[in-house]
Amino acid sequence: MDLNIFANTGKLSRFILRLDQIRIPLWIIGLAIFTFIVPPTFENLYETQQDRTAITETMKNPAMIAMLGTSDFDNYSIGVMTAHNMLLMTAVIVGLMAIFLVTRHTRADEEDGRVEMIRSLPSGRLSYLNATLIVTSGSFIILALLISFGLYAMGIESMDLEGSFLYGIALGGTGLIFAGVTAVFAQLTESSRGTIGWSVSILLFFYLFRAVTDISNEALSWFSPLGWVSKAEVYSSNQWGPIVLMLGVSLVLFILANFLNSIRDLEQGFIASKPGRRNATRLLQSPLGLAFRLQRTGFICWAIGMYVLGASYGSVFGDLESFFEGNEMYQQMLKQTEGASIAEQFIPTVMLVISLLATVPPVMAMNKLRNEEKKDRLDHLLSRAVSRTQLIGSYLILAIVNGGVMISLSALGLWSAATSTMEEGLEFGMVFSSALVFYPAMLVMIGIAAFLIGFLPKMTSFIWIYFLYSFFVLYIGNLMELPKWVGQLSPFGHVPQVPIEEATFLPLFLLSIVAVGLMIISFVGFRNRDIQ
Repeated sequence: MDLNIFANTGKLSRFILRLDQIRIPLWIIGLAIFTFIVPPTFENLYETQQDRTAITETMKNPAMIAMLGTSDFDNYSIGVMTAHNMLLMTAVIVGLMAIFLVTRHTRADEEDGRVEMIRSLPSGRLSYLNATLIVTSGSFIILALLISFGLYAMGIESMDLEGSFLYGIALGGTGLIFAGVTAVFAQLTESSRGTIGWSVSILLFFYLFRAVTDISNEALSWFSPLGWVSKAEVYSSNQWGPIVLMLGVSLVLFILANFLNSIRDLEQGFIASKPGRRNATRLLQSPLGLAFRLQRTGFICWAIGMYVLGASYGSVFGDLESFFEGNEMYQQMLKQTEGASIAEQFIPTVMLVISLLATVPPVMAMNKLRNEEKKDRLDHLLSRAVSRTQLIGSYLILAIVNGGVMISLSALGLWSAATSTMEEGLEFGMVFSSALVFYPAMLVMIGIAAFLIGFLPKMTSFIWIYFLYSFFVLYIGNLMELPKWVGQLSPFGHVPQVPIEEATFLPLFLLSIVAVGLMIISFVGFRNRDIQ
């Protein structure tokens, strides 16, 4: 083998590490904190084995197994409970981390011409790909070790050293698998959008396949890498076989990605793009039509995902009473209201989570304008009969519609699943109104994203920090007994909790005014600043 194809891989690894010297630590620290806050909470709420046994009947619900995976319900210790409630969901987030990191330094850098420039220097044909895989793999090794030692250092009796290491390594192994999946699709597709789209689709497919097989035929879950996370039986029998599978599959994917990279031309992919129309449609001839065409695939995938998310939560409504009975943690998250049913008390909490997640696609749709600017694609549009106002207005309209569609489909999914599992069902108007009251808060988040694009384009990533803040203080704030004003720093903290509260006009009106104000100001900033 000609080792020149790997020339200067080490130097390129240090280069990539320098580029991501903030991004990677933020991912690792965020995932670690997300993991560490849960076990002490469970230990305080479920002090005896009797308390933990009481909750297992609810966790055996098919809907809960589909969401969280299988577990050792006969030995439901604090460690097993933590692994059951947290490990699979965290593994999905780790998979997303791998997809974004690998895409950024493979297909995205190739699109922007950086790989071509690097290859003109004394570097090998496979150096940059392997430098990316080395940095990404190292990141997951650090994540695995940090979580392993952190969980063991808590000193919880059922969370021993072997189980803690298995927990961390399962997350690291998941990251390696999806780093390999993304590296392969970076060779197959012709764009970073395609790489992310295919990789995320594979991630969702494995999650849904595992969800179905865990309920219908658990043996088939072995065909899903996310099923291996549950098969490890962390803090129970501690099975290391799935970890060996993760490492083996990751190695095969890494080798396959290298092979494909070695036989393809730069900036080309093995999955050929479909030829477009000879003449553009009338819609595509407008800035709005072009913006939608660029995001059409992502829009459809997110729409399906939000409906499935709503249906997943709705499927739990058929067994809510047993779910909350004796469960102090979940009861604390509810707003206790006299005369309101458990379902009505649960809806605001569910809708808060759904609305926060439904905010992600419209904010991404808005930030797409900044991504196009960074890739020098706006100059071509603005040199034609397209004004800056039309351009930012098109993306703003698309984001606003996107948000409305996402929250509506989520509500529809929740209502349809809840109605099919409950004896009396839920009124569609009540479910839809409880979702719609969050729409003004979503518009504020879109407005903030537009404002940053207009005035502070280099700080557009701040919106995601603000989003994570909102999710943390509002979803977990009740458990941590945070002051009320901390939650009100987020627009979602001002939304009335329908149906147990009346949807008062003033807070929703003020949120709408703030959103509109931010959007109008963004037009001024974008029109007057330099295109970078």
